Amino acid sequence: MGVLDLFRRKPIEKRADGTGYTAQIMAARASYIAGVSGIGELTSTAQTCVSLWEGAFALADVQGTDLLPRRTMALMARALALRGEFVGLITDRGILPAADWEVSTADGVPRAYRLSIPEAGGGRGFTALAPEVLHVRIGSDPVAPWTGTAPLRRAALTGQMLHEIESALRDTFRDAPLGSLIVPLPDSSADDMAQMRSAFRGRRGQTLIVEGVAQATAAGMNPQIGQRPEQLSPDLQKSMAVEAWQAARGAICAAFGVLPGWLVDNAQGPLVREAQRQLAAWTLQPIAELLAEEVTAKLGTAVTVDVIRPLQAFDAGGRARALAQIIEAMGRAKELGPVGRSNECRPAGSEHGRGRSERLKNRQDAPGSFSFSPMHPR
Repeated sequence: MGVLDLFRRKPIEKRADGTGYTAQIMAARASYIAGVSGIGELTSTAQTCVSLWEGAFALADVQGTDLLPRRTMALMARALALRGEFVGLITDRGILPAADWEVSTADGVPRAYRLSIPEAGGGRGFTALAPEVLHVRIGSDPVAPWTGTAPLRRAALTGQMLHEIESALRDTFRDAPLGSLIVPLPDSSADDMAQMRSAFRGRRGQTLIVEGVAQATAAGMNPQIGQRPEQLSPDLQKSMAVEAWQAARGAICAAFGVLPGWLVDNAQGPLVREAQRQLAAWTLQPIAELLAEEVTAKLGTAVTVDVIRPLQAFDAGGRARALAQIIEAMGRAKELGPVGRSNECRPAGSEHGRGRSERLKNRQDAPGSFSFSPMHPR
């Protein structure tokens, strides 16, 4: 180091502050695994609804293209349920789902994408134009129409409430002294009491907290009168935790388009079928139409996606009852025979019908009368 080095400008030292490319990829991957909010998606209610979406799209009938196999449809349904959008690169081998992406827009319409395709040894980056990318969105906001919104993100407070209730119940059953008792016992030696306490310690559901009575006896009281074991288990009925949990669960199901009655313990067959029709007709089929429109625009060929027929989401019971009533009416009409205005909708074999027929026959046989026969259709 010379004297002139003191006047030279030192190079600027750069340090990573946790906002680099690696940190962003890790954050994006964590968000992809845990969901957008990371709380409501961890509940069984949300995962049940997501599984219903996934199964329905896996069974969907796709006509017009071979680029949407059942595996891709299931991945698409899960991405739409948890993230609100699905982005995939259209290739000759199929549609490659993207783990992360950046979009460039013009007039609010996507123009180009920078995609990250997941691989076992590390992701690959692609830059593709909008016609090469399949981008399906649900719940788009007018402020950012190029992005989608997941159902739980639209109902963030309800998802957070369900998360808090289940977390509180989990902590209660993990840490609360369930089954523990306070049992008053007569005093004995210190060694015996210590040995008894050490024998009860750490036994969940069997822990007995020994309460000494020597001080009360010395004070002239009789502490054994009216003594009984005292429960330390928390009374969850007074907290209304179960009712609040059921209400939050029903709200989450409604956010996903699932009728809350579908998950009740006493759900019957008609209720389950109606809930299935509700989910297929008002939630999944509109999303399938959005998917078909996007695929048709990107591939240039007419593509249809049907969810209702594979799920048998139609009123089969109502149609069967209607058909049974029609058959019964036809059989009854056959038994009654031809009915005209002459017998006033009465059976031909009744007394009134026979009397009226005889009067008509006598009237036709009378002098000056005439008769005619109906014309048969050709």
